[in-house]
Amino acid sequence: MTLHQLAPERRLRRLELLVTRRLDGLLQGQYLGLLPGPGSEFAGSREYRPGEDEVRWMDWAVTARTNVPHVREVDADRELTTWILVDGSASMDFGTAEIEKRELAVAAVAAVGFLTAGIGNRLGAHVIGGSRRVFPARTGRTHLRAVLRALLEAPRVPAGDPPTLASAMSGVAKAAQRRGLVVVVSDFLDESPWSAELRRLAARHQVLAVEVADPRELELPDVGLITLVDTETGRRREVSTASRRLRADYAEAAQAQRAEVRTAIRQARATHLPLRTDRDWMADIVRHVLLQRRLAAAPRRGGAA
Repeated sequence: MTLHQLAPERRLRRLELLVTRRLDGLLQGQYLGLLPGPGSEFAGSREYRPGEDEVRWMDWAVTARTNVPHVREVDADRELTTWILVDGSASMDFGTAEIEKRELAVAAVAAVGFLTAGIGNRLGAHVIGGSRRVFPARTGRTHLRAVLRALLEAPRVPAGDPPTLASAMSGVAKAAQRRGLVVVVSDFLDESPWSAELRRLAARHQVLAVEVADPRELELPDVGLITLVDTETGRRREVSTASRRLRADYAEAAQAQRAEVRTAIRQARATHLPLRTDRDWMADIVRHVLLQRRLAAAPRRGGAA
């Protein structure tokens, strides 16, 4: 049984249980497990806590002056504000595997929310669909659950003219006054100039771009005559998938489109996390977190040597 077949409250409880169980251990760390790296602003020092602090964060100058071990602090380490932009446009109402892209987006928001939860940390969200809905940045898991509940209960978006991904990113940039973490969850099947807005976001914030995709968006199976529907515009077209040339052209165009998305995310200096409806999305998130931690630790180990 998939999430959308359950009542909202049951869906929320099952999702929270799944995320917290699978991310057990990672949830005990800091938000830097998502996008590890130095904090944004130096905020002084405090006494070293054995078993809790890492030696690489030692503030040797203060330690030498006071003869008491101290570690450096940055504002982002003490209080993180995370803004999540969730694409709820019509193209997200698609899925041919275990879950729909919309469900995968909600699951990604849950994982990000629980990974960044902590004392003083705040989370806000912008959801685009038939309109834009804004959740102010607040602390606590009660607030996170309210955001997730709203996503799970959101109605299907009819074909029409919803806010563009670019305009939504611009809205997040205006709301995120203090440097922090911005997470964009989308299929990036949007023709607006979102790549320029993503670069502007990444110039000030740490940015994680979570790309959700379905296998049928990447290749067509040979299933005879089918009707293709553009969920964003409502346009329909009948095609015969028996044509090898058609299937090859479709796969080539899809790969080129995805390559453009990857390039745009990389050029914006954002971190890219691709998720698919036919894969174990939680395992992909865990692998991403562990890889980011290793990448962040490697230069410091090299510098220490």
